[in-house]
Amino acid sequence: MARPVKWRKVCCLPENSKFGPLDTDPNSERYVNMTVDEYETIRLIDLEGFTQEDCAKKMNVARTTVQGIYNNARKKLAKSLVNGKVLLIEGGQYRLCDGPGSGCGHGCHRRRRNRFSSENQDSSS
Repeated sequence: MARPVKWRKVCCLPENSKFGPLDTDPNSERYVNMTVDEYETIRLIDLEGFTQEDCAKKMNVARTTVQGIYNNARKKLAKSLVNGKVLLIEGGQYRLCDGPGSGCGHGCHRRRRNRFSSENQDSSS
């Protein structure tokens, strides 16, 4: 019997889910699909500076799982950049975190977004 899917914890969905060359035909088949959990590994490791081990704890999976997800994500980024393909971020095996009160601390993008949106509201008052 197959092992049940272990959902990967993700802090939030990307603000933009489509990236690529501006001159691409919208109906083109020149797309690279990246999953939300692949995006999260790129965000945590490359942007936030987490190690693969720290990223694995954050996403609630094994380090070897993060390593595989991260390698796939980097290949997809390279394919998109080198071949001029549109990168679409959607799907995957993930669950959103419940925010700062749920044990999701440093590196939680939801926490950062909430802080920035409240600062913007304060400054616009």
